[in-house]
Formats: sequence, C-alpha cells, structure tokens
Amino acid sequence: MTLNVKQPSLLDALIPLVMLIMLLGLSVYLYGSDSSYGPNQIALFVAAGVALIVGLKNGHQWSALEQAMVHGISLSLGAILILFAVGALIGTWLLSGTVPSLIYFGLQVLNPSWFYAAACILCAVVALSIGSSWTTAATIGVALIGVAMGLGLSPVVTAGAIISGAYFGDKISPLSDTTNLAPAMAGAELFEHIRHMTWTTVPSLFLAILIFALMGFNHSGEADAEKIVQLSAELEKQFDIHWYHLLPMLVLMVMAVKKVPAFPTVAIGALLGGVWAVIFQPDLIARMTDQSLPAFLGTLKVVWTTLHSGFVIETGNAELDKLLSGGGMAKMMNTVWLVMSAMVFGSVLEHTGLLKRFVQIILARAHSTGSLITSTIVTCIATNILTADQYMAIVMPGRMFKEEYARRGLAPVNLSRTLEDGGTITSPLVPWNTCGAYMHGVLNVNPLDYIFYAFFNLINPVLAIIYAYCGIKILKLTPPPAVFNPLAPVVEPVPDVALKS
Repeated sequence: MTLNVKQPSLLDALIPLVMLIMLLGLSVYLYGSDSSYGPNQIALFVAAGVALIVGLKNGHQWSALEQAMVHGISLSLGAILILFAVGALIGTWLLSGTVPSLIYFGLQVLNPSWFYAAACILCAVVALSIGSSWTTAATIGVALIGVAMGLGLSPVVTAGAIISGAYFGDKISPLSDTTNLAPAMAGAELFEHIRHMTWTTVPSLFLAILIFALMGFNHSGEADAEKIVQLSAELEKQFDIHWYHLLPMLVLMVMAVKKVPAFPTVAIGALLGGVWAVIFQPDLIARMTDQSLPAFLGTLKVVWTTLHSGFVIETGNAELDKLLSGGGMAKMMNTVWLVMSAMVFGSVLEHTGLLKRFVQIILARAHSTGSLITSTIVTCIATNILTADQYMAIVMPGRMFKEEYARRGLAPVNLSRTLEDGGTITSPLVPWNTCGAYMHGVLNVNPLDYIFYAFFNLINPVLAIIYAYCGIKILKLTPPPAVFNPLAPVVEPVPDVALKS
C-alpha cells in the first residue's frame, strides 16, 4: 500500500456489492439450483475484479492486493482440509455400513409425524455435546437425509431441521470455536456469554421445533409403511446391519468432546470407516473388487477408491442407489472452488476498506440501543455475504462495534450475543459462504432451498432485534461509565503499594 491511498467513498463501496448481487441473481435465474456449480464462482471472481479496479483507483498497489487475496485463501485452508476429510468420511462410512445402519435404525424408530422435530432435537443434542455443527451434519445429518427419503419426507425440510438443530448446539456449546470467539472479540466471559445467549437462543429453538412438529403432523405416514419395509429389507440384503457399525461415530464424537482438532478427528474417522468396511463388509467389498487383482490389493483398491471418489452402489433400485451413494474427496472440489472464490472477493473488500466504509454508514444511523444491535446483526449478515466466512462475520463486526457498545454503557455480553445471533447462525444460509457451501456439499441440498426451512436460523436474529427494541435482557455496564459530580466528596487515591499487597 502506498502513502497516496484514498479513503473509499460510499459509491466505491456499493459498486462491487451491487455488481455481486446482480450477477448472483442472474446466476440463479439462468442456472437455478445448479448455480453453485460454477456460475456463482464466476460471479464472485467478476465482482472481485470490480473491487480490485476500485482499489487500484484509490491508490492501492497490485502487489498488496494480490497478497491480500492469497492471505484470504490461506485463511480458508483449514476449512478446505476439513472438507476433504468429510468427503472421505462420508464415503467410507457408507462402505462400512455405518450410515446404512443409522438409516436402518432410523426407519424403525422415527415416525413421519414427528420426524422433522425429532431431527432438529437430535442434531441440537449432538452439536451441543461435541460443539460442532459441521461434524453433526456430516454424521447424523447425512443419515437423517437418508431416513427422510426412506420415509417419503422432504429432504429439503429435513436439511432445514438438521441445520436448525446443529447451529443451536454449535452456538451454545462451550466446546464450539465460535462460542469462544464471540466473547473473546467482545471482551465478555465465556459462561456469562452462554447464559446471556439462552434468552434469545432457547425460545428460537422452541419455536422452530413447534413449527417442525406442526409440519410433521400434517404428513400422513400410513402409505409409507410398505416402502419402509422394502427399504429395510434391501439395506439388510446389501449390507451387514448391526449396532456395532455405529462405533466409528461414537469414536468421532468422543474425540470431538476431548477437543481433538477437527481435521485429524474427521480424518481418523474416515480411516476407521475404511478399516471397519474391510472387517465387517467383506461380501460387499468382494462384489466391488477388481477380480484381476489379488484379494488384498483388490480390497485395498476398493477402500482407496472410496476415499477419493466416494461410494457407489448399484442395487437395481434407483432410489436406493441415490440414497446410498456419495462422499469422496473429489466430490468436494466444487465446494472448495466456491470457498476460494468467495474468500478472494471478501479479502479484496477488507483490504481496500470497502467493507469498513459500508459499516460506517450503518453505524452512523444507529442512535438507539435497538438500532445499534440491529445494525450489528445487519453488519454480521452482510459480512457473511461479502467475506463468505463465519469467523470474519464475528471478528470484523466485533472489532468495529466494541468501542461503541462500551461508550453507550452496554455490557460486553450484549455484543457477544449479537455477534452470534447475526454472524454464527446466518452463515449456512449463504450459498457461497464456507458454511453454506459445506452444508450443500454434505447434505446435497442447496442453501437457496433449505433457507426457507432453517427456522431457528431465521427466527433467532428477528427475536434478537425484538429484544433490543423492547429492552429485554439488555445489560448495562457494571459499574456504569463514570460521570463527573462536583458535589461528590474527594476521595484520596490508594497508594500503589497498598494495591499490590
């Protein structure tokens, strides 16, 4: 960056944003649900190019802009590694019988009338226990999508229930990285932050579960009984179905609770799935083995292929084949492309000050506590859209609003809760955000479809805004900011020596 860099104008900030909105809208219009398989990436790159031109106009050097883009991509490498590991895990857990067993047992115990509500509650409990929405979606979520298809229910609504529950647990669990990051940015204590969040989070989940329950009660499951029996029989025919196939999932959750980093946890889960397949699914592997190879090498090739290309089964039943095929690292390449494209765009906006200029306009209009909290939520959502990263949607607004909350005498927990109400839970609703792209890749449901059914994620920000304007659970600083009183008695300062003792 040179000394002649100009501060961006509001028009500068709006040009790339408007360009992105127009291109993404056109992408969805032309390609529909296939827009995230290339068209959205092009839209992000073109919008990034427009932002680069604005940055060059304002005096930024190309070398600094290029370095910012490279740095932005580097920030997503951790998520990319997890994406590849999750792809491998889904593949080997299909091959090993872990996911088919989950689907089989789910078909036996889950009733269509309360399936959506149960899916939401189950994912909430698991995510609360392990602190990870991503792991919850990749394990329980994948199986629940399969169960929904087996019960003749909507996978789109099921995806909404999975994400609602998973992000409730992720948002409120002390094991979650975002739950620790938000109070750190706001200057709040972790468990005070969690307690303060319950006022907006728990009612939002309750309302979401109620809606899912009402949707389930309107579904008649009687006509699906024969279909469930057929699918269960076919699962038993193709796989060895047993309770011990759920042990890889238990190992994964124990590692998550023990705070083992996400990438090695998922990678070990994927490898364990491969070992489990070799031990417990020999007949299935034998049917898939290249007969020209020795038995050991043939088995190794099946597992190896599953890790990189996923699991594919041909039963003669097209619906079952679709249900039980998936995974593989290669299947995550499009998601990785989307994440990298989004990070390039977001990095240019941040480096050139375009995003900060946009936020300053919002802050200038926030005169009341309600409007300040609303502005924070809007900023978090905008950051999720523009920088395409959940952590950026917590860190950047946290830095920008921290002093303003303190200046107005608001306790830090108000900001930390708002960062999560606006940043954490809206990230999976943006198709090009790392979380939205991840959920699309894992659940195979487009965020533009499930956004209408992720009720918890939609209700929580609205409820937070209502609380803000009504003054419900808005805590003040203790003690409040000092106000000079000329009539107050003079208190001599305590010597430093006394304080240190």
